[in-house]
Amino acid sequence: MINDNEYIFENFRNLSSLQIKSKISDIALKYQKDLSLSLKNEKERFKEEFKRIRSLPLMLGHFTEMVDDNHAIVSHSSFSSVLSRVSSAVDREKLKPNSTIALDRLSSAVIGVIPSESDSEINAASNSTRIQNSSDKASTSSPGQIPEHLEELGGYENQQREIHEAMELPLIEPGLFKKLGIEPPKGILLYGPPGTGKTMAARIVAAKSNIPFIKVVASEFVQKYLGEGPRIVRDVFRLAREKAPCVIFIDEIDAIGQKRVQTSSGADREIQRILIEILTQMDGFDVNGNVKVIMATNRIDTLDPALLRPGRLDRKIEFGYPDSKMKNSIFNLYVKGMTLDDDVDLNKLAKTNLKIVGADIKAIVREAGIRAIRAGRYKVNMKDFEDGFEEVCKNIGLRTNESKYEFYR
Repeated sequence: MINDNEYIFENFRNLSSLQIKSKISDIALKYQKDLSLSLKNEKERFKEEFKRIRSLPLMLGHFTEMVDDNHAIVSHSSFSSVLSRVSSAVDREKLKPNSTIALDRLSSAVIGVIPSESDSEINAASNSTRIQNSSDKASTSSPGQIPEHLEELGGYENQQREIHEAMELPLIEPGLFKKLGIEPPKGILLYGPPGTGKTMAARIVAAKSNIPFIKVVASEFVQKYLGEGPRIVRDVFRLAREKAPCVIFIDEIDAIGQKRVQTSSGADREIQRILIEILTQMDGFDVNGNVKVIMATNRIDTLDPALLRPGRLDRKIEFGYPDSKMKNSIFNLYVKGMTLDDDVDLNKLAKTNLKIVGADIKAIVREAGIRAIRAGRYKVNMKDFEDGFEEVCKNIGLRTNESKYEFYR
């Protein structure tokens, strides 16, 4: 009896062991099958990825209008306009006039819609070339006072006041203009010789007013293909409306804002179309809106009268050559943080008859500091300033000839 029980128990133990091994084998087989399937899927994915990499790139175009549910009129750089098929995967609600779309290179079919924020030119204007905003709160000074941050311009009191009244007050305290029943300026033009602080004034407004600030150089509007420049202008102003309250700063406006003349050159006609688009966009602004335009130029005498008229650029603020008092203020602005010797007399440097501007004064201060470093000193003396002044004057001495620089007056 005992032997029979041992035999039964041994057989039961062997059976249990075989069952466990069978389950383990089933699990291993299932794992191998899943792994094989996963590797096959991975292989197919890599094939598709390789095929996608080898395929032709898509073209960028612009949507014009829908003809029916499956066809639309689009335009791109190669042709003026074409009738293209619209893929079923494209959301029709996103197809709006002048929106950027992706086109198949062979069939010109509409494959997708590019978000407006992905547009390279506008992305550059609003981010990479954008003047960064400060986290500081906007100025709370009274309307009759000049905010402290505008004093960084160094002496241009009248210009500081006009910038504050025309740009900052309408955005910070719009109720003041409504109470008086007057319309705030739409835009201002900063003009004057190079280096007088026009761009710096715009930078200060951007950094301290705590509002979005879009900076564009006028020459960036000029593109290779016809119609691209006006489209970028429309997109810049559209972006400004979306981010309102907002300030648009267009530097060197004379690159596209020159007086219009009869011409047979296609490039000149395209520049004139860009100017017309800017005028049209400025006319489309609500007077009491939250979008303001600042333009800067060295050559106001070359600008088109249609751009300068009231209603577009309501204020023209001149940044002329500084007088002795203003030069002294600029010198004091740039020597902040420098260790000066007791013999330094900035008034003597400011009383020079040469027509030096803020950029020249900054260069003089820098040259004086370099000479002190060269001599192994930690203090800048009067001799360093005189030598720096002489070095910089070699480049600006021609300004004493009034006839050569008459257009900067």
